Amino acid sequence: MVKPRFEGETKEQKFKRIASMRTLRVLEDLRLLGNCSNSNNYRYTQEDVNKIFSTIEKETKRTKSLFDKPRTEFSLK
Repeated sequence: MVKPRFEGETKEQKFKRIASMRTLRVLEDLRLLGNCSNSNNYRYTQEDVNKIFSTIEKETKRTKSLFDKPRTEFSLK
């Protein structure tokens, strides 16, 4: 897949564009996951549900921590 380039786009603009699209995709997938709660169509245990959301919460915390890292800059100037 060839990704389009946006001429003159700043790093901030690029971040906002990409992060917005990815956030929308995550939210849509969570909504779709919610469809699995329909007990007329699916059978699951509370243990299954706990595993799913425990994994999602762990990954959410791990991903958030990537943004919280202090950024050290180095220069030999």
